[in-house]
Amino acid sequence: MVWWIVGGLLVLAYLLGSVPTGFAIAKLLKGIDIRDHGSGNTGATNVFRVVGKQAGITVLVIDLLKGLTTVLFTRFVLTHIDGGPSLDHWDNWIQILAGLLAILGHSRSIWLNFTGGKSAATGLGVLLALAWPVGLGTAAIFGLVFGGSRTVSLGSISAATAAPVLMFLTGQPLPFSLLTLLGGLYVIVRHRSNISRLLAGTEPKLGSS
Repeated sequence: MVWWIVGGLLVLAYLLGSVPTGFAIAKLLKGIDIRDHGSGNTGATNVFRVVGKQAGITVLVIDLLKGLTTVLFTRFVLTHIDGGPSLDHWDNWIQILAGLLAILGHSRSIWLNFTGGKSAATGLGVLLALAWPVGLGTAAIFGLVFGGSRTVSLGSISAATAAPVLMFLTGQPLPFSLLTLLGGLYVIVRHRSNISRLLAGTEPKLGSS
């Protein structure tokens, strides 16, 4: 019974991550499919450019909360499961798997034919839930890089690169460090087109046409 509950939590993690925030807000406010505009991405940056500042900020906050809520809810349920085999040695691994599924769901949403965003905001939410000092440090690095470059993708890539290092430096559990490494690599891979434009000097800055 316990492992059925765990399985349900993991399915729920993917489905929560799959909630198509950017798509829904763009459709509600502008009546458009955000995937047909701008970068074709459903994340906060594209919504910011195409729909507007308030819409972009709303998407950013909700996508962050998807990752945060997924891990916190998984942890809450695991600590209240009675009976069955002990999950003491599995709790951290189940939490990171739930976090990874939320990140995957955001970029490969079942509701959007497995398209979606680049998972940076949802990944940050997962980090904040697992180890808030690492989450805050990662957010600070994003803010510094973005503030200096006005390029969201460069900030996201820098944050994804720094997060595993921060996990190691702050002495977090091995499962959390592995999650951050895998999640960070996934976010970087999702930004591969941005990396090509950065190297070519053609990546747009936020606020540019």
